[in-house]
Amino acid sequence: MDDIINWLITPFQFNFMQSALIAVALVGLVCASIGVYVVLRRMAFIGDALSHTILPGVVIAYLQGVNLSIGALLAGVCTALGIGWLSRREIIREDTAIGVTFTGMFALGVLLMSSTRSFRDFTHILFGNILGVTSNDLIFIALMTGGVLVLLFLFHKELELTSFDTIHAEMIGLKTTRLRYLLLLLLAFAVVSSIQVVGVVMTSALLVTPAAAASLLTHRLWHMIGIAIIIAISSGVIGLYASFYANVSSGAAIVLVCTGFFFLAWLWQTLNVRIHQEKQEREE
Repeated sequence: MDDIINWLITPFQFNFMQSALIAVALVGLVCASIGVYVVLRRMAFIGDALSHTILPGVVIAYLQGVNLSIGALLAGVCTALGIGWLSRREIIREDTAIGVTFTGMFALGVLLMSSTRSFRDFTHILFGNILGVTSNDLIFIALMTGGVLVLLFLFHKELELTSFDTIHAEMIGLKTTRLRYLLLLLLAFAVVSSIQVVGVVMTSALLVTPAAAASLLTHRLWHMIGIAIIIAISSGVIGLYASFYANVSSGAAIVLVCTGFFFLAWLWQTLNVRIHQEKQEREE
């Protein structure tokens, strides 16, 4: 028993692991919460697009000597508003608007990166550096997480209704376009807060995978959010242990654990459906 306890507590005797634990809990909380709305609205591609389109903002901030998070936030907000504006009247489909914005902004970021002649400075943005999270990073992530969660709580009824039945929401007078812009902006904030932890490449997985797994286990919104949060934070903790003891990438480990939880949820749902079908066949 003592060996197990020592195995569990040893990694978190280090300050950098304690900071990483707080960061992964905050990111798991915000990504899972907003990720449920993303999955319900079938907006998974937007999370991936936003996580890539912050790149030019990061590079410009670096070239100007400004905090990289500020550049990422401005780029994320501009991208969210741009996607909403392009698809506002359905002249262009939303997925088309996302594709155009995504590829254009990411290409601009790569172009600017090549002009700096140094890719090393942006490695942690692309792939994450959770073990290098500082106190200032934690404050920034906490502020982003707190702001997103407060707004989600204040507008949860409106967002829930527009996620399940947009036509009914419009009939009772809800401004669905404004709510869509709000969700896009909150999604941008969540993405920016996650970049330091798992990087551009893997942020979309934290937004989509825990929520997708939760959607297989329940159809109630609050239950879905709770399960998604548990999966996201648990994946973060398990990923940190894997990173510490197996000496592997923490961001990749976190995402792979998330994927494992998704397949367990899928297997559970598949077995339940099969059992239900067999029960109906016996009753007939």
